[in-house]
Amino acid sequence: MKTEHILVIRFSAMGDVAMTVPVIYSLAKQYPHVRITVLSRSFARPFFENLAPNVGFMEADLKGEYKGVKGLNALYRRLIAKQFTAIADLHSVLRSSYLRMRFNLSNFKVAHIDKHRKGKRKLVASSGKVMEKQPSSFQNYADVFAKLGYPVQMDFTSLFPEEGGNLSLLPEQVFQVTVDNGKDKSTVINKDAHNPAEPWIGLAPFAAHEGKIYPVQQMEKVVERLIHNHPHCRIFLFGGGQTETPVMDAWEEKYPQVVNASGKLHGISDELILMSHLRLMISMDSGNMHLASLVNTPVVSIWGATHPYAGFMGWHQNPDNAVQLDMPCRPCSIYGNKPCMRGDFACMKNISPELIVEKVENVLNRK
Repeated sequence: MKTEHILVIRFSAMGDVAMTVPVIYSLAKQYPHVRITVLSRSFARPFFENLAPNVGFMEADLKGEYKGVKGLNALYRRLIAKQFTAIADLHSVLRSSYLRMRFNLSNFKVAHIDKHRKGKRKLVASSGKVMEKQPSSFQNYADVFAKLGYPVQMDFTSLFPEEGGNLSLLPEQVFQVTVDNGKDKSTVINKDAHNPAEPWIGLAPFAAHEGKIYPVQQMEKVVERLIHNHPHCRIFLFGGGQTETPVMDAWEEKYPQVVNASGKLHGISDELILMSHLRLMISMDSGNMHLASLVNTPVVSIWGATHPYAGFMGWHQNPDNAVQLDMPCRPCSIYGNKPCMRGDFACMKNISPELIVEKVENVLNRK
């Protein structure tokens, strides 16, 4: 008899792949006799390589080796050799649907995600909007495994033990602190993440789309107020591409308490370690919200064009920590990639820095 072996397909994006982790961990723990192989892009490896003894990872370069129909056929032949007994398509896009079709034709047990598009369309409708909370991505993923005969009871806390990841694995420059004794300045290494007077705060100020980004000038005011309230805090910046990195570098230069962590760390593995020691993370509706959630760090999340009702809130995050405005046009987009129908992005611009700081202080005072 074949060993039960589930192929799990989810290629992108980072946040969506991260959201599979609590479900796959729970599945692996509940069914230790079942092998699970996650098929995704290379960036996702750190999520799964040490997740559970019965979870493996397989990467697929869909822009190179497995590009186009010819590449997908080659990928299918490689997958067939793994002797899977069930296929879970957690993505349901053109590429995964093609693979799903091939497996279906070969009489494999196959199930795919229900994205509840009808409910989401009503949620973002410009007229006749229905503000109804949609099933979370976690539930949608779990439903796929239930269809395959593996109902899942969610049981996940963090990728790391309670004490967090190993800070000694990170570059020491991340922990450099400038000390001013009045006569001169010196640099010391401070890895004490648990001093209440020196809270470690994460900040991921950017996202993939404008409708999900709090204005940079207003976010800098948040930074200034946090430093005013907590002069010895450390604010670690995460994320940033070519256009965003100069902003983060400028803040690091301007404020001694600010560190552009992403500019010093080496990939997602390092970022997860550091995030596991933060008192909290401030994030947009972005992948960094989900990374922090995977290491049991509270997130103050900022929502503009999108809305938690669409089902993308981070794992076990407190809805009270979400910063958002009640506006008749919100949400206007599931992914934040649509033009603002008002033309002014008021859903973000009208959020005051004070409101964000208040949410942060509430979280700090709870710990």
